[in-house]
This record gives sequence, C-alpha cells and structure tokens, in this order.
Amino acid sequence: MSQADQEWDNKLAAIGAQKGFYEALGDGHKALFVRGGSTLVVTFDNLDDARQDDANRLPWGSDFAVSCGWSSLGIMAHGWTWYRNDAVYDFFDRLRDEDFFAQFDKVVFYGVSMGGYGATAFSSAVPGCTVIAMSPQATLDRDLVGDWEPRFRQGWKQDFTSRYGYGPDEVATAKQAYLFWDPLVTEDAAHASLYNSDNVIDIRCRRFGHGLASALVRMGILKKTVMGIVNDDISQREIYTIMRARRSTPAYQKSLLRRLENSSHPVLTQRFCKQVLEMSKPAKRPHFVNAMLKAEQKMIEAPQ
Repeated sequence: MSQADQEWDNKLAAIGAQKGFYEALGDGHKALFVRGGSTLVVTFDNLDDARQDDANRLPWGSDFAVSCGWSSLGIMAHGWTWYRNDAVYDFFDRLRDEDFFAQFDKVVFYGVSMGGYGATAFSSAVPGCTVIAMSPQATLDRDLVGDWEPRFRQGWKQDFTSRYGYGPDEVATAKQAYLFWDPLVTEDAAHASLYNSDNVIDIRCRRFGHGLASALVRMGILKKTVMGIVNDDISQREIYTIMRARRSTPAYQKSLLRRLENSSHPVLTQRFCKQVLEMSKPAKRPHFVNAMLKAEQKMIEAPQ
C-alpha cells in the first residue's frame, strides 16, 4: 500500500472511529458508516469516483446524506469492479445477518451508473428498502448483454452470475425502485428494460444522456428529487414536473438544437433558437445565433 493510500485509510478509519465504523474490504473496496438519523442511505461510487486517486475523497453521496440528517453507509470502489468481490458480498451478508439494517426506520440504496448497478444488486440484503438508481446497468454478463452493450470493457472480466449478481432479480425484493434513464441512450434503455418487476418506477429523462445525474445537479433539482423520494413525499408526476426545468438549461438546449440541426426543419430550428436567445444574451450564446442565421438562410433558399 502506498503512503497516499495508507493516509487515505487512516483518514477514513478516524472518521469511522469517531462517527460510526470503517472497513477496508477486498480488491480496494471500502465501507464507511457515519451515524445520523433513523434513515440510512447506502451509496455506491460511480466510475468517475472509482478512477480518482484522491486521498481526501469520501464515498460518493455520503456528504449529501449526512447534510440531510440521514445515516450514511458509503461503499467505495477503486477501479471498474462493479463491486464483484466476495469480500463485498460477505460484508452485506454479515450486516444483514447481524440485523444492522433493522435498527433503521428506512433504508435507501442509491447510486449512478456502476453505482446504480450496485444499488440494485445489493438491495436484496434489505428486503423492503427503497432504491434510487440512475443510468444503472442490469449486468455486464456477456452471455446476456454481449450483443448490445459495447461500453465498460474493463468490467467484462467480472463474474455477474454469483451472489448479488443480476440487478433486476435482486431489486425485486425492494419496496420501490426508482430508475432514472434516458430512452435515447440505446444501451441504458436496454438495461432499463430488464428491470421489469412490479416495484420499478421508471423515470424517463429524455435527452439527459448517460450522465443524467450531473445534468440534474446543473439544473439544481437533484437534491430536491432525491430528498422527495427518501422522505416519501414526492410522486412520479411531481418528479416530471420538477424535471421540466431542463428546458432552461444549456445542456438540454444544446442537445435539442443538435437534434433540430440534423433534421430538415429549419423553421423549427429558427423558432427554437429565437426562444433561447430571448431568454439570454445573444453574446453569450453565439452557437444559437449562428444556428438561427443558418436556419433563416435555408428558409430563404427553400423552394416556394
């Protein structure tokens, strides 16, 4: 173990000793529990976190959970592992068998992409829990997804057939599972289609892309959405109402503009660009100015 890794372990161990517990698991996985309120949020690192060599970082989502007054159990990965490791399986088995989860009024599993897979796969350790999974994979078993999932090549070597392996089967024991995914991302839509148990609530996030959690952060609505689900005071319809705020975000506007530019509808492109520019200063949106001018030129050149 490098000096930086040892310092990282020491930091996490100190936090765990003071506020809960810390365990170093196999293959670079780590678990940090911070005690808070009677709701426990179990979070899983996503790929961006797993790739970081930041000795100061905490488990993904743990700061957010603690800021909301919840207890936090953060599961960390140090690589593209998809949490496929016997030590991780044993850890959840032990917490379940020791009734660790039973001390909380509510348990929520939460993650994004690889972390979203982890949230669904390990949720079966706590039947009746709530799951929030954003752009999750169902599995990377090549026998099941080899024809349509070309991403995440580094995860192909993992075994997805053992304990806590197939996300859709494991999540079936949850009370509710909220799946956020973009139907225009073919692979994400295919994974989502495998989650077909009655407890699944699909939240289709059109034109948000695979990194939809980051888009929700930029829109300023991720925290409100997650808090609503955790606190049981938000409906599927209300989530969609909140998400309509995407129409005023640059990422969504650019995504829609690209779609319009690739179509043969210059009139719609011109109208959309005009609407965007009416809401912001043209000098700050030169791409929309240029797109509008090009659309207007096409309108002039179009046969009458």
